[in-house]
Amino acid sequence: MPKVADLTPLGVASLALLAEEPMHPYEMYQLLMARHEDRLVKVRPGTLYHAMGRLEENGLVEAMGTKREGNRPERTTYRITSAGHVALDARLQAMLSTPVNEYPVFPHAIAEAHHLPAAVVMELLEERLVALKADLDFLVNAEATVTAKGLDRKYWIDIAYQQAMRRTEIAWIRGLLEELDNGHLPWDEPRPAPTELSDKPKESLGKRS
Repeated sequence: MPKVADLTPLGVASLALLAEEPMHPYEMYQLLMARHEDRLVKVRPGTLYHAMGRLEENGLVEAMGTKREGNRPERTTYRITSAGHVALDARLQAMLSTPVNEYPVFPHAIAEAHHLPAAVVMELLEERLVALKADLDFLVNAEATVTAKGLDRKYWIDIAYQQAMRRTEIAWIRGLLEELDNGHLPWDEPRPAPTELSDKPKESLGKRS
């Protein structure tokens, strides 16, 4: 069995689906898309089939049989093995307990934003706010949909988490825009010498991915 850290996000998603019931890869892909889990993991039909092959090689899933419907290609149905359940549980425990630096793009952009004029930064952040609000609306509607269906909350707490992250980022950007607008955050000034910038504190969170 592979190391816990070797189980990719798509591998985790695949095992989690098969823990519900046996499926063939294309059915799994359709279900991932229907649940909008492509927001959480990168998934395409080809990569999913490849992931299933790796899981089978490692003994985490096994084929139950192959069938053909009409003129469609043959489809192999897979089920999770006992080793797959163990690997899934172990990986989920590690993911939940250990913060990982996933190198998000936005903090990097903010760290280097001083290279741009304040007016440009403000315009770009306003554009980002529009996109964030649209995404938040999508998440709110998604919550309303699953609530109306009576789905237990434990199955969609990721939606609540994503909402919280969007609201936090929106509030932070609004605060930054206000500081730039009222001049409380001086911006278009001579840049400090490299020796001054070297004093910037280095912070880290958890392990690097």
